[in-house]
Amino acid sequence: MVEVYTNEGDTIKGDRIIGEARKISDIQVIVKSGRYKAQRIILRDNAVCMVDKKLKYLK
Repeated sequence: MVEVYTNEGDTIKGDRIIGEARKISDIQVIVKSGRYKAQRIILRDNAVCMVDKKLKYLK
């Protein structure tokens, strides 16, 4: 059985993460470091995420 994290602040990491939800927010562009940008979305109402492809190495 796969462990399920349901506490506020729990995080997951992976090269590719699949997310499912009833409501998905618009894409927000966020600053990661210097000129590098990333995107953020918020999943609401019965949201589930799973790692589809694990990280090759941990930073």
